[in-house]
Amino acid sequence: MKIAQIAPIAESVPPRLYGGTERIVSYLTEELVRQGHDVTLFAAGDSRTSANLVPIGASALRLDPNVRDPIPHHMVLLDEVCRRADEFDVLHFHIDLIHAPVVREFVHRTVTTLHGRLDLPDLQPFYRHFPDLPLVSISDDQRQPMPPVNWAGTVHHGLPPDLLPAKLDAQGGYLAFLGRISPEKRPDRAIEIAARAGMKLKIAAKVDRADEAYWTETIAPLIQAHSNVEFVGEINEPQKAQFLGNAAALLFPIDWPEPFGLVMIEAMACATPVIAFRSGSVPEIIEDGRSGFIVDSIDQAVTAVQRLHEIDRASVREAFDRRFTAERMALDYVDIYQQLTSPTPDAARVLRMIGVQPTLQSVA
Repeated sequence: MKIAQIAPIAESVPPRLYGGTERIVSYLTEELVRQGHDVTLFAAGDSRTSANLVPIGASALRLDPNVRDPIPHHMVLLDEVCRRADEFDVLHFHIDLIHAPVVREFVHRTVTTLHGRLDLPDLQPFYRHFPDLPLVSISDDQRQPMPPVNWAGTVHHGLPPDLLPAKLDAQGGYLAFLGRISPEKRPDRAIEIAARAGMKLKIAAKVDRADEAYWTETIAPLIQAHSNVEFVGEINEPQKAQFLGNAAALLFPIDWPEPFGLVMIEAMACATPVIAFRSGSVPEIIEDGRSGFIVDSIDQAVTAVQRLHEIDRASVREAFDRRFTAERMALDYVDIYQQLTSPTPDAARVLRMIGVQPTLQSVA
């Protein structure tokens, strides 16, 4: 198939540091190429890919000090995609919603994966306005707040199997927190859990501009008050393998409807069990007692730390291999692509000229 992948341009693909969506776009793109598809990636100009790259700008927006307003850059992205839309059998968008008004003419050859939270009040009227847009959720729980829409399927994320090696004999003796410093990720819970369990806690996380006050007023003082806590900062992929692989467990103490939680399967790939609060996608990802423990309180989390000896790290990695590889993710998406029943691009142009719109067979 001829497939276009349209990535966010705030980060490169793959991102140099933090960037879950861009990382997934990279894994999916490379796996589709490996499976023999003709893939074109629309992404920031400093992206690296074996697909055909259509560079948007010289570099990722977040790391470019000259970028003041991202909107003009996104307009360029949309124009490039629309100009070349007839070249592709399928156009797969990962940019949330800004493309919806400009893809009406070829909407039935599109798929849009929603990577973020969907419980925000502005989203329901938006998706009611665009009911024909074929959407993919990254967990079943993510769908809960949405109005009736054109769901094309749910596809859980996946990672290349050799990206993060399993470490069956972790010797670090610490608990890990990896992600963003933000109220919904609850690093304060992680600090309390580690303190009560008598364990060292290492925090590897970025601080977004929007969360600087939370960091300054809440988390930084907590770290300073607890000698068992080490703040590592933002880490890259090679550092992630060591950071997660040597941990006794990953703490995932979220307090929001997490759409997926990529760090959970990254830990599982390293054979590191996950102690996660029951919210959002967590019950879909973690097999309680096998790949980690699902808890409902800090008390239960502390008890789970004391029960980590019950988890076989080889079984954690087996759960990853069975359910969360990039190959499985790409095959799931190809199944969805094949549900698109529109004709070839040349025929599609002719049909549009005579007023006939291709159709999408929606699958749940």
